[in-house]
Amino acid sequence: MRISKADDLLLSLLREDARASTAEIARRLGLSRTTVQNRITRLEQEGVIRGYTVRVDDELERSRIRAHILIMLRPKQMAMVVKALQAMHEVRELHSVSGGHDLVAFAVAGNVGEMDVLTDRIGAIDGVDRTTTSIILSTKFER
Repeated sequence: MRISKADDLLLSLLREDARASTAEIARRLGLSRTTVQNRITRLEQEGVIRGYTVRVDDELERSRIRAHILIMLRPKQMAMVVKALQAMHEVRELHSVSGGHDLVAFAVAGNVGEMDVLTDRIGAIDGVDRTTTSIILSTKFER
């Protein structure tokens, strides 16, 4: 699937504010409102835009404990571990990675104690060999 430079710019603006009006996006892109609406509709129909989401207030998110949890698996355990992690609402993202670990989870908890419990729960999943947790101290930027 190929997208044009204009589509890429449109997607960038939608990532910043998916609730921006079509007229505002059109003004920022220098395109007509109809053109922007047609592009959005096409990108949705082609599955490029799979949905829209909520971004929570930055201060609220920073008040929570956020961490990257690096996970090493025993052989042939990926599917089972992914399913178990998907059931944990604290795990917001899960990435399969190259290198010394198999997975990297991005997790959010209310406090250090809750994060400790979460990392113990992840470590107890059948198929998980070892975890390493890095607490996020600050976010320099996010797109």
